[in-house]
Amino acid sequence: MRVSVVIPALNEAGNIGRLVTETYAVVPAEMLGEVIVVDDGSNDGTPDEIKALIQAGNLPGLRYLRHGARSGQSTAMRTGILAAVHPVIATMDGDGQNDPRDIPKLLARLAAPGTAGPALVGGIRTNRQAEGSKRIASRAANWIRDAVLKDNCPDTGCGIKVYWREAFLRLPFFTSIHRYLPALFQTYGHDVAYEPVNDRARVAGVSKYSNLVRALVGLYDLFGVTWLRYRTRVPSIVADLPEGRQVSDLASRMKARGEPPRKSGQD
Repeated sequence: MRVSVVIPALNEAGNIGRLVTETYAVVPAEMLGEVIVVDDGSNDGTPDEIKALIQAGNLPGLRYLRHGARSGQSTAMRTGILAAVHPVIATMDGDGQNDPRDIPKLLARLAAPGTAGPALVGGIRTNRQAEGSKRIASRAANWIRDAVLKDNCPDTGCGIKVYWREAFLRLPFFTSIHRYLPALFQTYGHDVAYEPVNDRARVAGVSKYSNLVRALVGLYDLFGVTWLRYRTRVPSIVADLPEGRQVSDLASRMKARGEPPRKSGQD
């Protein structure tokens, strides 16, 4: 499967150019279709680093998109996914803490679009490099979220994931959606899986989030996602004629597996 790698970035000078170059070096060329960097309105050297790499001309498929106004990480992700030309997406954070060497491992667990198996494979950071307070906050947030959503995701904040482009674009979009993708993929009838991945220390710049802001936004979003899950219906398709013209990849998979209609809030 060829993959479009989407990297949202905000003021990641010193990180983003290194990450892009590394991605091309470690992801097999037959697997790497393109790399799309979405700049969410940086005011540092982030644009210069990517433009220099594009002008050098030795990284085929490298693209740079820039928002006219800061719109958040989830919006930057969606901009890149809309622009992507391949059916499989890999996302990484622009700070370089995700290791692009993990992309092939995650892709190995991902089912081909439209077939049975995981439509999303998320990373689980096993050697967290963040400061102690952020690790504690992350564990608490994951516990609360899983207790409410029951998505069995041990590390929703890990930025490196691979998934089907069409499945993502069918989800209702909101800011912070990137932290709820496993739960939403499950809500819409898809299987998900998780794999241990590497976590690295930030080389340059500073984190864009504080524990307090993340906690407040997270609680607000958690209520919204909980409501959304319980108000969502994904019926099975029991008739679709003529044969072979299913209304979507999801309908095709559910029909093939004989799945009953998903009940509201079912995990």
